[in-house]
Amino acid sequence: MNAPKNWAKRLAPYRLADDRRAIFEVIVTCAAFLGLWVVSWWVYHISVWASLAVSVPTAAFMLRLFTLQHDCGHLSMFSSKHVNDWVGRALGVLTLTPYDYWRHAHAIHHLGSGNLERRGIGDIETLTLEEYKALSLLGRFKYRLYRNPLVLFGVGPIYVFLIAQRFPLDTFKNGRASWISVFGTNAGILVMALGLIYFIGIPAFLVVHLPVVIFAAAAGVWLFYVQHQFDDTHWSKPPDWTHEEAALRGSSFYDLPKPLMWITGNIGIHHLHHLSSRIPFYRLPQVLKDFPELKGVGRITLWQSFKCVNLSLWDEASAKLISFREAHRIMQAVSAG
Repeated sequence: MNAPKNWAKRLAPYRLADDRRAIFEVIVTCAAFLGLWVVSWWVYHISVWASLAVSVPTAAFMLRLFTLQHDCGHLSMFSSKHVNDWVGRALGVLTLTPYDYWRHAHAIHHLGSGNLERRGIGDIETLTLEEYKALSLLGRFKYRLYRNPLVLFGVGPIYVFLIAQRFPLDTFKNGRASWISVFGTNAGILVMALGLIYFIGIPAFLVVHLPVVIFAAAAGVWLFYVQHQFDDTHWSKPPDWTHEEAALRGSSFYDLPKPLMWITGNIGIHHLHHLSSRIPFYRLPQVLKDFPELKGVGRITLWQSFKCVNLSLWDEASAKLISFREAHRIMQAVSAG
C-alpha cells in the first residue's frame, strides 16, 4: 500500500481529547487494579497458588495503566498538558516507569521508528545481517543471548523495570527533568513498597505484588516487540525513509480479540498510533471504522504473532526480518559461492 501524503490532515479531527472519557478510563482501570490486588492479597492467606492465579488479571490492569501513562506521554489522554504530565507521573510510580525520562526516550523512538540510521533508543535492539556478520564470536553470542525469547521476554523485562529504569545510565545526559523524574519515581516506589511491606509483610509482598510486576513487564515487552518485529515490517534509510511509510509499514496492526484489545488500551492499533500519536487510544477503533482500507495494513493476529518470536536480524538484501537459522543459511551460501 502506498501511503497517501495527507494522512495528518485526514486524521486531525480524531486528535481531540475527551477529558470525561479520560477520567473514566483512569478511575475504572485504577479501581480494577487495586480491587484485584486486594483479592490477590486476601486469597494469599488461603493459597499461594490462588494468589498467583489472581496476579495474572491484576498484571493485565497494571499493563493497562501503562497504556494510559503512554497516552499521557503523547499528550493525548487529557486536553491539558499539565494534567497529562502529572497523571503520567503518578501512574509511573505504579508502573515502575519514570514518566519524563521514558517520554523523552519514547519520543526519539517515534521520530526514528523504521529508520535504520536511528536505531538504539527506546526500541528493541535489532542488527542488520551485515552488522551481525561483522561481530566477533563473542559479540554474536551476546546478541543471540539478548534475542533469546527466555531473555527477551523473561529476564529482560525484569531487568528493565526493576533495575535499568531505577538507575538509567544516561539520566544525567538528558537534563534536570530526566533525573528528577527517575529519582522522584524511585522515591515514590520506595514509599509505596515500604508501606505495603509494613502492612502486609515481606513474604506477602513478594508473593502478591512482585509477580504482578513481572507478568505486566513481560506482557508489555511482548506487545512492544510485535508492534515492530513482524514478517511484513519495513525499515529503510534516508532519503527513502518517510514518516508515513514507516508508520504504516513499520508498525503492526495487532488485531487482538476485543477483550485483549480493551485491556491493552488499543495499543495494538499501532500503525495508526504512529501515523498520529496525538489520537487518544479510545478513538483509534473509530479511525479503523472510518478508514477500512487501514484494517489490512500490517495486520497480524494473536496466533500469527507467536511466529514472530524467531525474527532476529534485518536482511537489507531481501528487505525483511529473518531468523538466525535463515541468516546462517545465507552466510553459508555466500561462503560457498
